[in-house]
Amino acid sequence: MDIVFILLFTLFVEHLFLYFNASRPFYFSYSSLTTVVGVMVLVYANSLWIYCFIIALGLAQKHFLTLNAKHFFNPSNFALIMALFFFYEDAHLITGQFGDEPLFSMTVFVLALSILVRVGRALIPFLFLFFYLALQYFLVLYFDPSMTFQQIYHRFYSASFMLFIYFMLTDPLVTPGQWQEQIIFIFFMVLIATLLDSFYGFRVQHLFMSLFFVSFFVHYQRYKNLSPRGLKLVVTILFSVIVSLVYIEHQAPYYFEMNG
Repeated sequence: MDIVFILLFTLFVEHLFLYFNASRPFYFSYSSLTTVVGVMVLVYANSLWIYCFIIALGLAQKHFLTLNAKHFFNPSNFALIMALFFFYEDAHLITGQFGDEPLFSMTVFVLALSILVRVGRALIPFLFLFFYLALQYFLVLYFDPSMTFQQIYHRFYSASFMLFIYFMLTDPLVTPGQWQEQIIFIFFMVLIATLLDSFYGFRVQHLFMSLFFVSFFVHYQRYKNLSPRGLKLVVTILFSVIVSLVYIEHQAPYYFEMNG
C-alpha cells in the first residue's frame, strides 16, 4: 500500500507541476515513474512522508530549476542528495534491496542496454565499469591492504547498483551526447567518487554525490553569454551544490547491511 501511495502521489505531483509550468505543454507523463522507482529502490527511509518530500523536490527542480528549458540534475539523483542533506539520520542509501542474483542482474542488463542503444548512451555503462575498476584498484585497493578486488567487483552484482549505472547515470538530459565527451564525463565522475573513497572510506553515497556535482558541468555551453540574471542563477546553484556535498560528506558514516 505504501508503494502504491507513493506511485500515485508522484503522478499527481508531476502533473500538478506540468499544469503550473508555462514552459511545457500539459500532457500525461510517465517519466516521473522512473524517478520514483529509482528513489524507492535506492533509499530506505523510516517515514512515508520522507519519500514524498524528496520525490517532490526532485520533480520540482526538473520543472522549475531550469536554464534554457533544461534542468541541471537527474530527478532521482537530486532526490537522493536531498534525502542525505535533510534526513541523513533517517534516510539511508542502500544497494542491496534486490539482492545479487545473477539472473536478475542479467535481466536488468539486457533491458537497460536495449534502451541505451536507442538514446545513444550504450557506451556509458562500459566506460563506467572500466574506469571504476581501474581507478578503484590503483587509488584505493593498491594503498589499502585490508581491501580485496573481490569486494570491488562484487558491488556490480547488486541489481540496485546496476540501476544506478544503466538508468540514473545515462539520463540523456544530463549526460553528453558525443562519445568523446562521454569519456571525459565518466572519467571525472568516477575519479571524484574514487578519491572520496580513498580519503573517507567507501560509502555508497560517493557515486551519487559525484554524479550530482559533475552533471552540473555537462551542458557547459548553456553558461556562455548568459544574462546577469542567468549568471547569478548558475553561480548560486554551483555554490549550493558544493555546500550541500561538503555538509553530507562530513556527517558520520553509517553502516547498513541487509541479510537474507
